[in-house]
This record gives sequence, C-alpha cells and structure tokens, in this order.
Amino acid sequence: MQTITLPNIQIDDSILISLKSTKEELAYKMKLYTAIALYQKRQLSLGKSAQFVGMDRLGFIELLKQDNIPIFDYSHREMSEIFDDADSLVDMLK
Repeated sequence: MQTITLPNIQIDDSILISLKSTKEELAYKMKLYTAIALYQKRQLSLGKSAQFVGMDRLGFIELLKQDNIPIFDYSHREMSEIFDDADSLVDMLK
C-alpha cells in the first residue's frame, strides 16, 4: 500500500500549552478525531477509520465505546426498515 504525506499544519505554540500536549500527541489526537468524525459522517467504514488512525477494528470500537460514541447510528427510517425486514424473515420461516 502506498502512503502519502499531507501538508503541514501550523499552529501557535500557545495551543500546545493550553492543551498541555506535545506536538506528537496533538497530531495523533487530530488524526483520531478526524477518523471518528469521518466514521460518524459515514464517509469511512469502521475498518477504514481504524486503519486511518493505526488501530485494529476492535481497538477502534473500544475507543468509541469509551467516549460513548455509538458504533451503529441508524436513523429512525433505517431502524424501521431493519425491523420490517426482520418481521418479513420471521414470517417466511413460519
């Protein structure tokens, strides 16, 4: 797999001081928060989000769980469709 390097992000030193963070810690957090946001917006799958931040799927799921971020976040319409499909399957098995 080929990797690319993105342009550098410049921030004021006062940001690191306010966060009580090193530049490496902040870079990791920015990558992590980006992975979470892209997953929540359904732009990346769970697996790709985990890969983005250098984790396996179970590690990423555990991280989401620790931050109370839903792993499955379906709309009411999607949940209704899932239950309708389940009801149809039960009817077919009778």
